[in-house]
Amino acid sequence: MGLCKVSGLVDRILFNIFLVLVAQSALWQYNSPGLQLVVAAGGGSWEVVVRNAGIASMHTAVTHFGNVVLLDRTNIGPSLLPLPNGICRDNHRDQASKHDCSAHSALYTPGTNDVRPLFIFTDTWCSSGQFRADGTLVQTGGNLDGFSKIRTFTPCASGRDCNWVETETNLQQGRWYASNQQLPDGTAIVVGGRGAFTVEFVPANGRGQYHLPLLTETNDAQNDNFYPFVHLLPTNRLYIFANRDSILYNWEQHITLKRFPTIPGGPRNYPSAGSSVMLPLSAADDWAKAEILICGGSEFGAFLDPRARLPASQTCGRILPLAANPEWAMENMPMRRNMGDMILLPTRQVLIINGAENGSQGWGFASNPVLNPVLYNPALAPGTRFDTLRATNIARVYHSTANLLPDGRILVAGSNSHEFYTFSPLFPTELRIEAFSPPYLAAGARPAIVAVPGALGYGQNFVVEVEYAAVPRGDIELNLLTAPYVTHSYAQGQRLLQLGVGAPVRTAARGYAIATRAPPSAVILPAGYAMLFAVANGVPSEAAWVHVT
Repeated sequence: MGLCKVSGLVDRILFNIFLVLVAQSALWQYNSPGLQLVVAAGGGSWEVVVRNAGIASMHTAVTHFGNVVLLDRTNIGPSLLPLPNGICRDNHRDQASKHDCSAHSALYTPGTNDVRPLFIFTDTWCSSGQFRADGTLVQTGGNLDGFSKIRTFTPCASGRDCNWVETETNLQQGRWYASNQQLPDGTAIVVGGRGAFTVEFVPANGRGQYHLPLLTETNDAQNDNFYPFVHLLPTNRLYIFANRDSILYNWEQHITLKRFPTIPGGPRNYPSAGSSVMLPLSAADDWAKAEILICGGSEFGAFLDPRARLPASQTCGRILPLAANPEWAMENMPMRRNMGDMILLPTRQVLIINGAENGSQGWGFASNPVLNPVLYNPALAPGTRFDTLRATNIARVYHSTANLLPDGRILVAGSNSHEFYTFSPLFPTELRIEAFSPPYLAAGARPAIVAVPGALGYGQNFVVEVEYAAVPRGDIELNLLTAPYVTHSYAQGQRLLQLGVGAPVRTAARGYAIATRAPPSAVILPAGYAMLFAVANGVPSEAAWVHVT
């Protein structure tokens, strides 16, 4: 079955039956000897929350209303999610379907599991994005007619009618496979992309493009510098990593301040597809310590010769970019992995999820899906940091995503190893959405935030009221997490701050008051919405959204 469109109730029922058969067939193939399924009992649990979302989400972001923006590309012909009320997209530049009455973006609501179609006009294939201070998602670039586009989505509560807006302002240079990072001045820096060796800003505020030598120097035969990893450090400098090399960058004066040692092993960025996070910042050391973690990737040549099915990387590297003499500290994951998504958890651990053991990103270039997530605890000693968790039975390879939800689960969506929607094995276009519950959701009583200011100024002292049925061992942590724009194994704008807390003060039989202070400046946390979690005895609450400005 190739590119298809399902319409009508009967057809949709038949299609759902077909999806089940495909899943069963694919699962049999995953368990065949040639595919080396990684098996471990592990912790955590999986649930399919939507059996047919209608689109395969290539880009996913959680809004401050708690609902989730799903976004695919447009040049694939009709999706399986019709637009409402006879609305159609007529675009003479679309190569697959110039008259298209189906959606290529949607708004998913956790809990009710409703999926509402959204209208987007230009092609968002391999684009980038970031939330700005007011909570608006700003989405940049793409392919063909979307190459230079800037689009916005102003979130609304589920049941309301917010939608995408294609702005009249364009990027100064077309960006395809770029990365975005929100900055302390309220703008976002857009870094790189196919054929783009520059940075620019959205909104530009009078600034132009600036050449970034790192992107020229790391441009190999596979273009292993797409979707560079970009992290805002607590010194107001950027750590930028591409291929195997990285720099300290002054984004205000456009100067490369330092070059770091080359990471051992193969390339780490698209199409070799490692992933990266900045480990949690903490008030305990006055926000001064920043550490970068990069895991996975592929051998060089995996993209150039996909038939070779070269093995993915098994290594992670950690580096302290603000140290006097930074060096990479390397360690091994439990299994090889490329195309893994790395998600910061409320417990200050890192979840590594999705991906494959062989090949690279690209249409059908990967094999041997990694079905087990792993939990990485950066606070433990080397050799003890990884814990293999329970496997899913759905492969999530090329064009899959993973996002932290406010309730503490991980939303997993997408996976399309084909140029168009293709529902035949191996690795069919994946329209199911899953939620993974990490082990902490089955580790005992959960605290609950019952009162917190919704708006916070920088440096503001405030009190969080928490209800907790058990007795906390020591402090109740308060951790702030941003909601990133996730695509191609990289969560753009992801950030975790461990706030300083006073000892919990009992206010009722199950009530505690925790005194804390907001981050000191936009350098530590750029203005915007963030999820505040209370963590007691290693178990997080559901998040309360706070607006920090």
